Amino acid sequence: MALTDNTDLPTVLVVDDVETNLLILEEILKNDYRILTAKNGVEALEILQTMDVLPKIILLDIIMPVMNGYQMLDVLKAHSVFRKIPVIFITTSDSEVLALSSGAVDFISKPFHPEIVKLRVANHIKLKNYSDKLEAMVEQKTAEVTGTLDNILEAMANIIEYRNLESGSHVKRTTYFTRALVDYLLENSEYAEDLRALEPDIIVKAVPLHDVGKIGIPDKILLKPGKLTPEEFDVIKTHTTIGKDIIESILNKSDPIYLNHSRDICYCHHERYDGKGYPRGLKGDDIPLSARILSIVDVYDALVCARVYKDAFPYEEAIRIITEGKGTQFDPVITDAVIAIQEIFKEISIQNQ
Repeated sequence: MALTDNTDLPTVLVVDDVETNLLILEEILKNDYRILTAKNGVEALEILQTMDVLPKIILLDIIMPVMNGYQMLDVLKAHSVFRKIPVIFITTSDSEVLALSSGAVDFISKPFHPEIVKLRVANHIKLKNYSDKLEAMVEQKTAEVTGTLDNILEAMANIIEYRNLESGSHVKRTTYFTRALVDYLLENSEYAEDLRALEPDIIVKAVPLHDVGKIGIPDKILLKPGKLTPEEFDVIKTHTTIGKDIIESILNKSDPIYLNHSRDICYCHHERYDGKGYPRGLKGDDIPLSARILSIVDVYDALVCARVYKDAFPYEEAIRIITEGKGTQFDPVITDAVIAIQEIFKEISIQNQ
């Protein structure tokens, strides 16, 4: 790897198997750029792997030994970070259409004119800088909008709990329970691989919205201190479908994974493992994993906390009830996980009354 030592300038990586071409291009560009050189695609990729700050552009020959220019460009385009580096092909080949259609941003024929090289490199670096700046602005605005949306959704979840005569701590507790349960399942269960694919942090983030549909339940039913009639319970059940509709209307342009987890949790956390739950009577693995997790978390919190219609159960009694629901109301694997970390659940409950 050859290098012109000027760390204050933007970097250009030149890849060519002919030493003379490397020297000429370095001479043309050295006053304006920090130049790295490689003699084939493999060597160039090795250089890229070691760099903290990637080059602004790559000048790439097509016909080279070991790995030619097209092969190297294919590798770059398949890489999540390297694909953002613009590539200009510099070659004696006349396959300009093929070069551009393969993903290069430009094409310079050999023998090359120094001013053409300078202008095209400068123009594409200027475009690259503009693109990077625009991307950063979009990411910043997206983060701001996402943060605002998260605050709105959290506030909405808390409003539901206050309306339900809760302190608002139910949202926090169920989130903390879910975090602890997910962490255990990731390390100690057959669901570890499935959970990682589902982005478990997003599952935890979606938990506060699980009861958002209760906003559509009349107070006389939602706050009734005694036992509900069958007709009233049918109304309560609708909070799952109401919540699904609310989630879809609010998050329809949001992160699709966040949308899916929020919708699944809201819609399906009252399904039962044996198929006797609501609203759809889903059974076993047909119930989304995120909802199976929240189902047991929600019941545990309902058991150990006082509600308008009941006193709190002792922690040991709550675990006994959860254990009895293994394989009927609850997923057996998740039930075993809750039993294993019951002391963590108990501590979360105590600290977040």
